[in-house]
Amino acid sequence: MTTTTRHPLRRPLTLTLLSASLLAASAPALAKELRLGMITPPQHIWTQTAEKFAESVAERSDDELSVALFPSGQLGDESAMFSQMETGLLDMGIMTAALTSQREPSIVGWFTPFLFDSVAQAAKATETEAARLMLDNLESKGLHAFGYTFAGMRHILMRDQHVTRAEDVAGKNMRIIPFAAMNTWWRAMDARPTPISLPDVYQGLQNGMLDGVDIDLDALVGSGFYEVAEYLTLTSHMAFPAVSVMSQATRASLSEEEREIIDTAMQEALAWGIEAQIEAEQRNLATLEERIDVYTLEDAEGVFAEANQAFAERFGDHPLIQAFQQQAAERLAAE
Repeated sequence: MTTTTRHPLRRPLTLTLLSASLLAASAPALAKELRLGMITPPQHIWTQTAEKFAESVAERSDDELSVALFPSGQLGDESAMFSQMETGLLDMGIMTAALTSQREPSIVGWFTPFLFDSVAQAAKATETEAARLMLDNLESKGLHAFGYTFAGMRHILMRDQHVTRAEDVAGKNMRIIPFAAMNTWWRAMDARPTPISLPDVYQGLQNGMLDGVDIDLDALVGSGFYEVAEYLTLTSHMAFPAVSVMSQATRASLSEEEREIIDTAMQEALAWGIEAQIEAEQRNLATLEERIDVYTLEDAEGVFAEANQAFAERFGDHPLIQAFQQQAAERLAAE
């Protein structure tokens, strides 16, 4: 008896490929998620700006692109997040210009003392060629920069007194953001710059470890520091921008259409954030005037002349910083 082994029917290769193609065409495309980190808490204007951006991206892409937000330093401090973006582990961030200046030194120009009186004035300077060049210079650091947005102008909150002269901060423990521009300015007034983390400021003021804080009104109100320090001196001595950036590795992975969606959504969100912050400045000030003693130092630039000179001596020779200062001043004079 002869036994015949029956082999299963082989499908033609062309039919197999056609079936696979049809299945792929009928299957829904997987949505692409981008991760955006920042150090600010959910209520901060920069986090709200990121939320606007994420909403716009989802809407413009019909949910094919999404942005997951990680506020409050969930992915680490800014140094860690910068490293993650430079290596492609993190897609995007809204980062303080203070820490961004460690990668592009010309960004220190934004902290030129008394260059601006208000957020509205600082926002005008984003339109200068020098401001754009600062962002372009980040390309060589593995980052693509979209633009700027702002927190409030910087002022001085003290536990025990207003600041009416430079001597009022001499020898005092002043909480600052630990970067070169702010450190140089405060040390020139013989203060003791104290770079503790923002969540520890409340207790530091309460227990006397800190005498005062270099602060914007957003952080002051949002963190409730007015409960433990009653003397606010309005100085507007520095602006405080953030820079919106994307990993170049991530950007290279996007299609031209996806890049256009991201670019448009980000520009709209940054513009919204600036306008919202301009409005918030007045609202925050009104809140504080009801709760603590607010004093305007009319000749703040003159009072802190020595500190301003120290900044100029350390940073004033940088060609792009010089160009930025000149272009910003010319733009404001033309308004």
